[in-house]
Amino acid sequence: MPRWTCMNALTEYFQGPEGRRIAYRHIPGTGPALVFLPGYMSDMAGSKATALIDWARESGRECLLLDYSGCGESDGAFADGTLSRWRDEVVALVTDRIEGDVILIGSSMGGWLMLLVAEALGGRVAGLVGIAAAPDFTDWGFDADQKAQLSRGETVFEGNPYGPDPTPTYPQFFADGERSKKLDGPIALSMPVRLIHGQRDSDVPYAISLRLAEKLRSDDIQVVLVKDGDHRLSRPQDIALLLRVVGDLAAASPAERTQTP
Repeated sequence: MPRWTCMNALTEYFQGPEGRRIAYRHIPGTGPALVFLPGYMSDMAGSKATALIDWARESGRECLLLDYSGCGESDGAFADGTLSRWRDEVVALVTDRIEGDVILIGSSMGGWLMLLVAEALGGRVAGLVGIAAAPDFTDWGFDADQKAQLSRGETVFEGNPYGPDPTPTYPQFFADGERSKKLDGPIALSMPVRLIHGQRDSDVPYAISLRLAEKLRSDDIQVVLVKDGDHRLSRPQDIALLLRVVGDLAAASPAERTQTP
């Protein structure tokens, strides 16, 4: 049964690809719809996702949160998760629940996933917002020994600064990530893009956002560097910045202008 959370946003379930049951929260409102894509081993209960849907409700905007399979309230095992699998889940859910355009908001790994989702959704994507976006982290995020271990089919465990248990990377995820890299060449996405990155991010160098900005075909790109910001960017001032960036981008989108008298 659904349950109430996030200022009365219902948790519902969608029968996703291959029958996987995907948990999501969706509120109606004006478009373009805001779609939040969590990071690696994260879910829609995080502070940024919660702040976004609460702000969207107060602003009368459509918003969609979700848990990838194996995460949060969705079915499945995290060990089976890959970027391609989670991309297909997001695309299926957006196609089923949202009629108009969307703005994709990706945090960390979600910033990689938003590129794959944007390619699949095409002209429906009115904008992208990356928060410490981490495209291609299977390439630059592991040393040679770790890559060799993953290539042999072994799981790599790393220290987790956000919890007591180590963070696993599974061979299946690594192999799919290597096939899904985006920074080796031009990225043929032309919608407006906003990238927010902390300069004290110890997990994803802010140079990754600068590199992503160079690779994207769009000319409408702004990179916002937060000098004292860490990877999570979850302080009140960081969330206020995120909501301001999202609000400005949504208000400037063609879909928004068509709804304004």
